[in-house]
Parts: sequence; structure tokens; C-alpha cells
Amino acid sequence: MPTYPGISSDAFRHPLDQQAEDALRSVPGFNLAARKFVEFIYERPQFVYLMGNSIQVGPRQYSTIYSLFRECVRDLDIHPEPTLFVSQNPQVNSYALGQDHPYIVLNTGLLDLLTEVEIRTVLAHELGHIKCGHTILIQMGIWAMGAAAFLGDLTFGIGNIVTSGLLFAFYEWRRKAELSSDRAALLVIDDINIVMKTMMKLSGGSHAYGHECSLDEFIRQSDRFQDLDQDSLNQVYKFLLYNGGNGSFLTHPFPVERLRYLRDWVKSEEYRQIRQGNYQRVTDEGSVNVPSQAAQNQEAQRLQRQLEELQREINRMKSESDQS
Repeated sequence: MPTYPGISSDAFRHPLDQQAEDALRSVPGFNLAARKFVEFIYERPQFVYLMGNSIQVGPRQYSTIYSLFRECVRDLDIHPEPTLFVSQNPQVNSYALGQDHPYIVLNTGLLDLLTEVEIRTVLAHELGHIKCGHTILIQMGIWAMGAAAFLGDLTFGIGNIVTSGLLFAFYEWRRKAELSSDRAALLVIDDINIVMKTMMKLSGGSHAYGHECSLDEFIRQSDRFQDLDQDSLNQVYKFLLYNGGNGSFLTHPFPVERLRYLRDWVKSEEYRQIRQGNYQRVTDEGSVNVPSQAAQNQEAQRLQRQLEELQREINRMKSESDQS
């Protein structure tokens, strides 16, 4: 398996990921919510919960999984090493969160469905999120949704404008971030068919009938899905499905679309150069950006002043409403 010493996330980060993040950060209200997030260690209660209710993977706990994990950490040159947990959950899923102490969680449903090389693919994908710095933004974005809704209630619905913009921008970024992590998985696995087969199994894999599934057919399904765009109405349906048309926003692109992005990238000069060792390297040690305590305190103080100003404005509006 290839390794990429010193590789920067900028070497493989999908441009749509960066564009969507820039758009998210430009939405009114996001920076305020993100600064407020500094006061709360969101990852700490989650970490405590996982320590108390899951199995921490290590040399003597899920040793095979730990070995696969260590290889992926080495291949993507990630340090310090994140923590890995296995959670008792039949849903076939995994996720990565945390900044000061990043961690990855694998559900038992995922372990029971996938082969070792497919589990390795998932681990590389989740480590890609950590390498790209996605995890803290995901956490801040989740918190921002609740914060924006709360502000909307306090300000007689004025904040709903902010909430709507945040929702669209956040989920658009969440979906595009997956494209960068897919690239990380491909770099580690070095076999696009394995990565695509893993996606197929995560889409609708079965223990009993998985042998009847064909990757070639799934690829043809991906092509047919792209052909749907020839009808403009289908493009509208896709947009609605992604953005709450079924009652909730989708956090991931459709797997058949992710296949298309990967198939395009594996044929690119950019991918070929990375495989040859010609890639952008990090300039600072480590890949997880941890802000200093002084910077956190400064952000918290700045936000406190802004919140006090906001509270005074809310009190003034309430006072005028009562008088009328």
C-alpha cells in the first residue's frame, strides 16, 4: 500500500469542498455562532460518552481493526493519532469528530457487513475528514443550526433569515466535504474498484445476497443517474431531494454521484502526480489545527461583548413591543 509522508490535505482536497466551505463561512451569522462554539467543548461530552459506552480500539481490543487503522494513519501522515471506538449499533455507519482530541467511531453493523479491505477504506475516508480539518467545522455547523434557530425565536423571527442561509450553506458544504474524504480513501487503498465496491455495499449491501451484486452494474447505474440530468425537471427533483424535499437535508452526496467524481479524478494528472510522490506537503508539524488557549479566550471575550450588545438590542425591542 502507498504512503504519503508529509502530504498536505490541499494536495487532494476537492475544489468544490473548498468553495462550499468559503460560502458557508461567508453566511451572515456563522462566524458569530462559530465563535460562541469556542466556549463549549462539544467534543468532550461526546468523548466521555464514548469512553463509557463503547469499546476503545487498541492493541488488545479489536487488534485487527487497530492494525488497519494504524496503517491508514501512517499512509495519510496524520499525527497525533486519533482515537478509534467501536459502538454497538446495527446501523451501517461511521463518523469522525473532534479537534483537540479527534476520534472515529465505527458501528458494529459496519464491521459485520464489510471485509477487512473495505473497513480499511472506511477508516481512510474518516481519517480524510480529520486530515482536512472537517471535524471541527461539522461540530460548529451542527451547533450553529440550533443557535440560529434560538436567535430566530428571540428576535421575533428575524434570525430565521440567518437560519435558512446557514442550513443551505452548511449542508452543501457537508456533501462536498465527502468528495475530499473519498479521495483520501482512494489514495490509501490504491484501487478504485475496492473503493467503489465499498460504496455499493454501504448503499445496499446484504449478508445473505451480497454475492448477487455486481460492481459493473452499479457503475452503469451511476451513468444512468447522470443521464437523468438531461431532463431539467429531474435536476429540480435532485435539488429538492438534497435540500429538504423529503423532510430533511442530506449530509452525503448520492453514492452513484460519488462514483462519478472518483472515476474522473483517478484519470486526472493531479492524481497521477500524487501517486508519483509529487504533491503539496505540510509546512507545520501535525495535521489537526488546534487553536491556542489564548486565542480561544480572546474569541470568547469578543463574543461575550457581542452577545451583551445583542441582548441589549433584544431588550429594547421587547420594551418597545410592550409599550405599543
